[in-house]
Amino acid sequence: MAALAVSGLSQQVRCFSTSVVRPFAKLVRPPVQIYGIEGRYATALYSAASKQNKLEQVEKELLRVGLSSELGLRWYLLGSSQTQQPDLEQILKEPKMAASLMNPYVKRSVKVKSLNDMTAKEKFSPLTSNLINLLAENGRLNNTPAVISAFSTMMSVHRGEVPCTVTTASPLDEATLTELKTVLKSFLSKGQVLKLEVKIDPSIMGGMIVRIGEKYVDMSAKTKIQKLSRAMREIL
Repeated sequence: MAALAVSGLSQQVRCFSTSVVRPFAKLVRPPVQIYGIEGRYATALYSAASKQNKLEQVEKELLRVGLSSELGLRWYLLGSSQTQQPDLEQILKEPKMAASLMNPYVKRSVKVKSLNDMTAKEKFSPLTSNLINLLAENGRLNNTPAVISAFSTMMSVHRGEVPCTVTTASPLDEATLTELKTVLKSFLSKGQVLKLEVKIDPSIMGGMIVRIGEKYVDMSAKTKIQKLSRAMREIL
């Protein structure tokens, strides 16, 4: 049963990837493979957008899907959880569509029509519109944030960006931050771009934790103390 479902999804995604380009066109592989349902949809979208040279346009449109308060999707995507209440201002800007998407008794075809109206109003490209409509038709609107995230990751790698997260116990001064960037960039290959994010976590007590690409280095005072504590216990 599960195999049939996966097979059906694969076929639908392949149809999506070729629905806006010539039939049976060869799939353009993204620079990074992402697994799961979100990976399949994002890969199909990347392939279709790449063939039309509209990767950047689709990326910007997906950002609007994720952030625009006029889409009215936030409450639907969060489900009926009482712990994650939506911003009423966001919902009320498009009350009719929001009510349609929130109502579990509304037919899927009606929800699809609401989304069609929204994509037309937002003047999205056929690529982005087809993705949203396909997610709605397949009952996968709850996967929309994950699909957008997967596509963003593909685009980041496409641009040669290397994600790097540096966690420190307290904010770095400008001189230290500049020196840190210089050191981190020395690990990059030609054509790669550092995408740095600095986080503050007082619990590490001092030092820093660096994650760049697939590399991970923990130089925090907390970890050093833990290692020292273990070593002392082994001696005693």
